[in-house]
Amino acid sequence: MGSTRVCGTRDRVSLTGPAARRIAAVTMGLAVVAGIMASGIRSSMSAAAAERGKVVVSDEARRIHSQTYVFDGHNDLPWTMRTEAGSSFDKADIAGPVPKFHTDLPRLRQGGVGAVYWSVYVPADTRQSLLTTIEQIELVRAMVARYPNDFALALNADDVEAARKAGKIASLIGVEGGHCIEDSLENLRRLHRLGARYMTLTHSDTLAWADAATDEAKHGGLTAFGEEVVREMNRLGMLVDLSHVSPETMRDALRVTTAPVIFSHSSARSVADHPRNVPDDILKLTAANGGVVMVNFFSGFIHPESAKRRANMFQVNRELRAKHPGEAAFKAAKLRWEAENPIQAGSVHDVVDHIEHIIRVAGIDHVGIGSDYDGIGKTPEQLEDVSTFPKITQELLNRGYNADQIHKVMSGNALRVLRKAGK
Repeated sequence: MGSTRVCGTRDRVSLTGPAARRIAAVTMGLAVVAGIMASGIRSSMSAAAAERGKVVVSDEARRIHSQTYVFDGHNDLPWTMRTEAGSSFDKADIAGPVPKFHTDLPRLRQGGVGAVYWSVYVPADTRQSLLTTIEQIELVRAMVARYPNDFALALNADDVEAARKAGKIASLIGVEGGHCIEDSLENLRRLHRLGARYMTLTHSDTLAWADAATDEAKHGGLTAFGEEVVREMNRLGMLVDLSHVSPETMRDALRVTTAPVIFSHSSARSVADHPRNVPDDILKLTAANGGVVMVNFFSGFIHPESAKRRANMFQVNRELRAKHPGEAAFKAAKLRWEAENPIQAGSVHDVVDHIEHIIRVAGIDHVGIGSDYDGIGKTPEQLEDVSTFPKITQELLNRGYNADQIHKVMSGNALRVLRKAGK
């Protein structure tokens, strides 16, 4: 997830010491200054984006995009539905426009989305995290049932292709964060029986059996039980997702797994130095494994300067949670911290920089799309929601990639990995 959760949000943030005193002392004058500063940042951001120009989608790009479909590795609409609409499609009917979300059916169709892993995320500190995750799975199933002309539940690659032939959006379920199995392989099996087809080994917090990228490392990667989890996922045909985990956990999982892995929503660390991104040596290991890295769109992960500013956001999030246990107070404190620590949005060019870097290091067969829409609080310019994917096709075309290569990035690689690892 992204910045609503700062994630990939679920990536949230915190206020300490002098910052807290400054907030307490806030006045109208300070607000005006903040507004001027924010305006200046927006202006410089727009100027930086303008240097490479706006991407204008051509007829050729539309044709190439229409000949394939987007297979998005990570969309957080279920959690947004839970928190913003009480899990009610009456309150937020995605059959029509829902402007406060990144995702609704008209924009999914406009963007050429043909398959999505809907994230069934719950925060790592959730009590009864397994039960809450099951509720999220039920929400995805309810969505598919509510809009049967548009969605079809998919459990494997054949289901994805059948949904596409029927003109529907293949809906897969991805579990974000191994905390929800509550240290039980039987719980992992239960989630698989309910339809989950990948699991991100950790979210932002280190577990009893796996180190996270954005928390204290306690195990040097995977423990013996963590290796058992990977082997059991291989046996079940459940994709091992290495977004959010530490580099040591990535290496251990790649050593143990007998199936291709995915990074459902991660970008390239050499382009933007954030711990949520993937180092080059692991990009090479992923290529050898046959896996795919699906590029995240969160501004704090893809824009180089913004990645530096958000490098500690998960720790800040933990501090804010500790200081402000109530949800309303936490959200207010987080908003204040973000106002004090603004980031640049970046643009579609930055996202394609990550895609292209992964192509150079790992190869054209090992990169995909993992937008993290509805899990991120700031999106790149020209990639504001799920309708905008054709702009990536256009920019890849601008950089000399052909239709076959673009089709691999958009969906071919993700489908191949699902077919090889799934059952």
